[in-house]
Amino acid sequence: MSLFEKTKSSGKVLLDDTTPLQCVIEAAQNVETHIDYVMKVQRGIAAEKTWQINRRYSDFVALHEFLKITNLELPLPPKKVFGNMDREFIAERQQSLQQYLSLILSHHLLATSFIVKRFLDPSNYPANLQEVALQHVSMFFRSEPYWEVVEPFRDIGWRIRKSYFLIRPKDQPKVRQILAWSDFGPDKVMEDKDILQAMKVLPTIQHPYIYPVTFASANETGGFAIRTYHATGTLRDFICKAKPKHHYLRKYCHPKSYTAFNMMNIKTYGRQILEALKFLHEKGIPYGHLHTGNVILEGNTCRLLDVENSMLGLPSYYRDFIVQHKKINTTEQIDVYSFGHIIFEMVFGMPLNKHFKDDFPHTVPSPIKSVLESILTSESCKSGLPSVDDLIADPLFSDVSVASAPQFRLSSKLKEPLKMAKENGVEKRLKADQKQLASWRRASKAHAHHNSEEEKKKRKKASAKKRMSEQQLSVTDSQTNGATNGATNGTASGVSSPSSTAPSSPSSEASAKT
Repeated sequence: MSLFEKTKSSGKVLLDDTTPLQCVIEAAQNVETHIDYVMKVQRGIAAEKTWQINRRYSDFVALHEFLKITNLELPLPPKKVFGNMDREFIAERQQSLQQYLSLILSHHLLATSFIVKRFLDPSNYPANLQEVALQHVSMFFRSEPYWEVVEPFRDIGWRIRKSYFLIRPKDQPKVRQILAWSDFGPDKVMEDKDILQAMKVLPTIQHPYIYPVTFASANETGGFAIRTYHATGTLRDFICKAKPKHHYLRKYCHPKSYTAFNMMNIKTYGRQILEALKFLHEKGIPYGHLHTGNVILEGNTCRLLDVENSMLGLPSYYRDFIVQHKKINTTEQIDVYSFGHIIFEMVFGMPLNKHFKDDFPHTVPSPIKSVLESILTSESCKSGLPSVDDLIADPLFSDVSVASAPQFRLSSKLKEPLKMAKENGVEKRLKADQKQLASWRRASKAHAHHNSEEEKKKRKKASAKKRMSEQQLSVTDSQTNGATNGATNGTASGVSSPSSTAPSSPSSEASAKT
């Protein structure tokens, strides 16, 4: 069964789109009038999850043309009209194409983009995902004819299997709302009926720092939530000075300028986000999907989006980073770690594109630097992160006044399914992947140590010493054997017969004297 196919029992996509791909161009082969580059692609660290694809130079050109939307300088080797079949040129181009792919796959947003995934794994990334999502939404609107689709919002967010549509109530044509549809993800463990009940609870959550849901539902394939369309977009749109409806690669990969946040902005927005996280944690609603693209900025107020993601089994935006830290293995810790990334992005105007950072500029104010170091350094990720309550009590956020949280009680029937979604879904698979990565790292370290120049020299020296010892032992044995054989032969040649060695008789001696 293809990884993209859904299990009949769970109706979820088995493939995790956040798992990074690796690619090595192994060879170049002449196919009639062109060159095919033979590429080995691997998903994650599992050696068995590999496949081979062939790409022409023209395929790389097509990929490059699309990626121009990012405004990034990507070093695609230039086209050559004459001599492009020469062996030396082909070898040089192969090396340049490898560098081009490696740079793309090292960029977090590019590596997880649909266009790059489809280039390397076309069988698992069909081009009609948006159309399939529209079919599911249209089917729902047949039974709930209150809304109608105005237009699709294509590629406004990073998640490949999430589609957005601008909709409106039929009796209020000027009211604009946005519907976000998503397939079930690889962390889905809740029963369909429990997911449906949990989605129906979302509109009842009225929290000052959680963006309200107008309506939410689910079927056997996925789920959706409807919210009021916010024209200024998310916190990330605000940081990048971007229009929400534009393609996310255009908005976020290399924006022309950034919004600078002052100390009061960071204090206020940070405390509001922490209050929303505290509310969700206390109510037993798993989140784990905090990033600047999931925060709406309304005036001077931050509000969280996509509370439904964990219910639908969707992996975290930072999952590839989190897998590398075995101490970060609960949704609460994921939220704290992601909070550190949000503060970093507000301070520096750009995301942190790696899983930790140990050195922060001295220009960062001391209170902010202290919070960043408590979350994002390699040591803090190893020794343990602060809790949400710890951060609220931190001097950076403790003196910010916030609105009080409303009364909210979760149905007892939903508490256990949501707990299962948290522990048996998100956290269980995360811990398994962290364990697998740790094992792979140990094996890789042992292999690298075994193949290091120092170890090779040691083995060579030990081998030479062993050969010398064997040679010395052989010479000693030879000498010993030779001495033994010589002594034996000498003794044998000097032995007389008994008659010649017998003592002389007295008469004989007397005769001799006479």
